[in-house]
Amino acid sequence: MGMEGNSLHMERVAIILPCLNEEAMLPHTIPTLLAELTRLVETEHISPESFLLFVDDGSADSTWEIISANSSQTLKGVRLSRQCGHQTALLAGLEEALPHCDVCVTMDADLQDDVASIQEMLQMFRQGADIVYGVRRDRHSDTWLKKTTASTFYDTMRRLGVESVSNHADFRLMSSRAVADILDYEERNLYLRGIIPLLGYRQEKVYYDRAPRQAGKSKYPLRKMLDFAVDGITSFSVRPVRMLFWLGILFTFTALGIGIYTLIRHFTGETIAGWTSLMLSIWFCTGVLLMGLGIIGEYVGKIYIEVKKRPRYKVADRV
Repeated sequence: MGMEGNSLHMERVAIILPCLNEEAMLPHTIPTLLAELTRLVETEHISPESFLLFVDDGSADSTWEIISANSSQTLKGVRLSRQCGHQTALLAGLEEALPHCDVCVTMDADLQDDVASIQEMLQMFRQGADIVYGVRRDRHSDTWLKKTTASTFYDTMRRLGVESVSNHADFRLMSSRAVADILDYEERNLYLRGIIPLLGYRQEKVYYDRAPRQAGKSKYPLRKMLDFAVDGITSFSVRPVRMLFWLGILFTFTALGIGIYTLIRHFTGETIAGWTSLMLSIWFCTGVLLMGLGIIGEYVGKIYIEVKKRPRYKVADRV
């Protein structure tokens, strides 16, 4: 049973939205979410103490000014002192909201997640789920490149032994005890989509159709998606390093086989041209070695960041 979930109690719900340079989108997002919040309160699905919490992740435009201008009892804002990244902004919002709510819903500020699905998530929470994932039915609105990279990413994560929910981003509902457990994780290399399935508890899914972005630009271009994928893999799996070990074994046996073959050709008096195969071997092996060093370096770099235990974020302002 969800920690606070029962039909006689209207939960205080916090809807948390990380923002980065969303000045073009917020004039659409704020009235839409306030209207949905009002509807849920009036139909007695949630407590009147429920609220929206916008987390400004160091925006360089007028995002914070728009949040401040619209602040009220039902719309609160937190501004981070610098850009800390989407996952850290989400975590900051969860930590800020937890003392004041029974349920947290996280979603992006671009209105591509289905706001109407929040009511269905609440129903599942009251039926005993502590975590409810918003999962896309399909990816028909995505470009071919985004569909391909997303599918490859989820397949790779599964093969590396990382628990994840396919076609789920950061649209989810969590009970207060699930949020409290997330805050116990102190790592800096954050990948919430991998941490949350590890919490246990009862978990459910709500399927929805993702809407196109109404204004502004996506904050996840290809470079950021690749960085996010690397963070996710290195945060949860050591298999890439293990693969390097087995690759080294394979190359050792391959080199042994080539050595035997060369000796046989030598003693049979056959001419060995050699130069081309030698150059190919040098370039190929050097490439593999550099790739291996890069993977190991990625892990060492993550360890370096973790052991310093610097604060993940600082709050510059609240409204």
